Amino acid sequence: MARVPYLAKSDLKPEDRSLLTREINLNRALVNSPEGARAFGTLGGFIRNKSRLDGRLRELAILQVGYLTRSEYEYSHHIKIGRDFGVGDDDIRSIASESAGEVSTLEPLARAVLAAAREVVTNLAISASTFSELEAGLDSECLTDLVITIAFYCGVVRLLESLQIDVEDEYLHYLEEFPLPI
Repeated sequence: MARVPYLAKSDLKPEDRSLLTREINLNRALVNSPEGARAFGTLGGFIRNKSRLDGRLRELAILQVGYLTRSEYEYSHHIKIGRDFGVGDDDIRSIASESAGEVSTLEPLARAVLAAAREVVTNLAISASTFSELEAGLDSECLTDLVITIAFYCGVVRLLESLQIDVEDEYLHYLEEFPLPI
């Protein structure tokens, strides 16, 4: 059960109702602070809709953050979103393999993206060697966008866990299909 109320459009001032265009539990909780929700949505919107970073690589990084932090909400939602951007089932399974220190069948740039996300989650920063691997495949703009994405989603998972946002029923099957580590 969430620690703040899940609000509906009818609970909001007319000028804030557009904040619930997507009525998912995260947004329904965030609108307890309309200006906070607006600011959160601005960066999230940039990451998803305006960044030049390849959508599949972006989603792999987000999934890696969700997987390592065991964020059921983030992980389940981005399995669905990731599929819209070309993330396949083998890609998702590769996150578990790479996290366990095994080599997956992912291409080198995708493996470097996952390594970068793991390093930020566990060590606060991307190592010099991983950064060099990323530079070989990404220009400075995309590399910066990747770091922004990883950092933002490290914050998102902490927000989700602190507010105890519930996974909606329609996303639970993703957790059964691709379980998080215990």
